[in-house]
Amino acid sequence: MKQFQFVYHDSETFSEELSDFRCWCQEHRITKKMFQIYSEELEPEVLQTVCAAVEEIFPDTPYMGCSTSGNIVDCRMSGNITVICTVFELPSTQVKVFQYDLSLQPVEHITEQILEKAEENPWVKAIEMFFTIPEGSTTRFCDGLKGIRPDIQIFGGVACSDDITSDDSCVFSKGAGVSKRSIVILFYGGEDFHVESINVTGWKPLGRKFHVTRSNGSILQELDGIPAYDVYRKYLNIRNDENFFYNTLEFPLFYEHNDTTILRTPVASNEDGSITMTSDMDIGSVVRISYGDPGTIIESIKQDSRKIAEFSPDLLHIFSCAARRTFWTTKEPTYEIYPFREISASSGFFSHGEFLRTGGNLNQHNVTLVIAAMREGEKKSAVPAEPSPGENSLSKVPLVSRLATFISMTSLELEDINRKLEQANEKLKTAAIIDGLTGLYNRTEIQDRIASAIAGGSDRKISLIMLDIDNFKQVNDTYGHQAGDAVIMGLANLLNSEKSDYMRNVSSGRWGGEEFMMLLYDTDLSAASCIADLIRQCFANTDFPAIRPQTVSLGVTQARADDTLDRLCTRVDEALYKAKKNGKNQVVVI
Repeated sequence: MKQFQFVYHDSETFSEELSDFRCWCQEHRITKKMFQIYSEELEPEVLQTVCAAVEEIFPDTPYMGCSTSGNIVDCRMSGNITVICTVFELPSTQVKVFQYDLSLQPVEHITEQILEKAEENPWVKAIEMFFTIPEGSTTRFCDGLKGIRPDIQIFGGVACSDDITSDDSCVFSKGAGVSKRSIVILFYGGEDFHVESINVTGWKPLGRKFHVTRSNGSILQELDGIPAYDVYRKYLNIRNDENFFYNTLEFPLFYEHNDTTILRTPVASNEDGSITMTSDMDIGSVVRISYGDPGTIIESIKQDSRKIAEFSPDLLHIFSCAARRTFWTTKEPTYEIYPFREISASSGFFSHGEFLRTGGNLNQHNVTLVIAAMREGEKKSAVPAEPSPGENSLSKVPLVSRLATFISMTSLELEDINRKLEQANEKLKTAAIIDGLTGLYNRTEIQDRIASAIAGGSDRKISLIMLDIDNFKQVNDTYGHQAGDAVIMGLANLLNSEKSDYMRNVSSGRWGGEEFMMLLYDTDLSAASCIADLIRQCFANTDFPAIRPQTVSLGVTQARADDTLDRLCTRVDEALYKAKKNGKNQVVVI
């Protein structure tokens, strides 16, 4: 594969350059090639003129293109309208271009067609995409391509314009024309075609974590229960106005999705405090505001450039977010990609969003650099990556990085303190309602639950079972308090098991000493009596090592329409008293 580039200035000069190139192709017997056109100019008439010149001189050659926020050739900025011709040197290499109009058919139909065409062409190894700025989320499109063959790599970019805050964008291809609502798809492949793709961010999380507590597709409504916009206002002092998109570009949300790190920038802020994102944000996702760290970016680039150099590509296709172009304010816009310059020829553009398939999932990224490395045939000798100019000047940690580290560490410490406070509060809440020995509810809590149950005023059948361990004082006097606690725990464990084994709607509590109370919902007197007798039998058969078998007496009653808490508890206590008086180890129902 070889790359040839042209910069369009005027129709006449461009046609002459293409004619000269056609002669060169004929001399070198080049038959397989394709054109890609990157344009900061969005006027359809201008783009049609460029396309017409290509079609006139190369009528059988496919082409595709898109609008951009800046064009890249050999890791440097190129002209406003840059035309790239890729020449394929091996006969086995194949390419096909398709364009789909998003205004004419649903996204699901488009992804189905892409999957079908990929199956029809088993030679396909990579799919490159140019996507106009979507009106909504790209999640359905990305999810729709999950079924594509796992060995196919997918990469590309969202078309843009020189005004990165604008929604204007277009794509075009041979036979389909210029469109503001379309996707252009390019299939690459063949027996001798090889491809590898990567993405680089270099953005680091800043400050505390937030949970997505409310969202609707790509509309991020709440973070930690507050309007999503308020997070940007509070922590970055960004206003909810027409400059919101531009001001948040360098502070995307950082989170994990599909087992990969995603940066997601807001597209717009809304009057209700919600934020429109480029893709869906699932409820429960944990996000953090992030910032660009120059040292991390350069170090990531160095590592990935070595990986790409080892692949030994013929050429690179580069998709870099327009936000990254604005990030390097004191350096060239392509500063960060200099290490790739000596590896191979390259071309690409600054985009509104980037696509990359990772682990079988296609994701749309923001503020990300995506690079696809391609070659025909076997590896050639690897070329070492070139260091970035002025790389040593980054060895001193910038002030912003140090401040960000300080903020992040402080936030982590606060999060740890808050977590410990939450755990302590949970323990206090538990201690306030749970009996320390048995793990059952304490008397106050079980009383409150009984009061709530009878105050409901519903037709639910509410019953109580009151229990008292027989001759418990003798156990303590004969065997000691440790043995007494073991007997109490024996009954408590039985009541705990009751909640799962016999009834779903039951609350059990320690009433005091060796007395216990059970609150049974949706249980009438007859059923409660049966349950009480079952408990009596189970406890009598419970083995207490070194202690003789123990028994329990039980009183049972059902709540009546005119019952108060005192009246109901007094009645069940009377039933228990009769069970004790009548000889113990029995159930009495009132």
